Amino acid sequence: MWEQDWAARAACTSARPDELFVRGAEQNKAKQLCATCPVRTECLAEALDNQIEWGVWGGMTERERRALLRRRPNASWRAVLEAARTKEKAAV
Repeated sequence: MWEQDWAARAACTSARPDELFVRGAEQNKAKQLCATCPVRTECLAEALDNQIEWGVWGGMTERERRALLRRRPNASWRAVLEAARTKEKAAV
C-alpha cells in the first residue's frame, strides 16, 4: 500500500538534518538509516519526482538519483516504484 502521508513514518524523523545532507563517505551512514525505513519507496519517489538535488532520500544519494533521472527523464517515479512494489509482492 502506498503511503500518502509518508513523512511522519520515516525512519529519519528523529535524525538531525545534518546527518542526511552530507557528502562523500558520510552518505553511506545516511543510507544505512534508510535501509530499514518503512516508507523508503515513497521517500525516493518524492525526491525523484521533484528532482530534489541534495541529501540522501529513499536510500539514494543525489548522484544516484541523477543517474536514474538521466535514464528516464519523463517518468512518474511514483508510478514506476509503486508498480515495482506491486510486482514484487505478487511474486512472493
